Amino acid sequence: MSSKIVIAGGFGAGKTTLVRSVSEIPPVTTEAIMTEASVGHDDTSVTPDKTTTTVAMDFGRITIDDELVMYMFGTPGQARFWFMWDDLVRGAVGAVVVVDCRRLADSFDAVDYFETSKRIPYIVALNKFEGRLDYTSEQVREALEVSPEVPIIDFDARHRTSGGDVLKTLLRYALEHNRASEPVA
Repeated sequence: MSSKIVIAGGFGAGKTTLVRSVSEIPPVTTEAIMTEASVGHDDTSVTPDKTTTTVAMDFGRITIDDELVMYMFGTPGQARFWFMWDDLVRGAVGAVVVVDCRRLADSFDAVDYFETSKRIPYIVALNKFEGRLDYTSEQVREALEVSPEVPIIDFDARHRTSGGDVLKTLLRYALEHNRASEPVA
């Protein structure tokens, strides 16, 4: 059996890094070198070494056990590519919104997308840059107006084990969420 999950979030939050760190296959990425077209659109002030950006999607795979394979689809983070989100989300069992706490405002639209649509369960994953977070999970919940039942966890997108913990949290939450919405016979 297979399932699809979406890795979403703002520009430079760590979506591609998460897919790369946990995928058991070489991930398919659509990283392109940033050009002058991104000037004025993509804020690289906190990430001055960032030279590439996702222009369509990332794709990776992870086998959970003999019966379950997860396919990960990472979304582009910039507003000019959001027209793809509905297609990328279609059929997903859950989503991870990756947040860079140094730039919370970049996460508003991704959280709003999942909060508003209510089509699939999602969790919020706070990516630790330089090993730290600038805010607590409760401060982030309040700032992003995340529903109280949505799990918020911190992780380091560069580390496979930490990224795996994010995916396990999403799977548990998605299973609980889906089970709770089923009618009782």
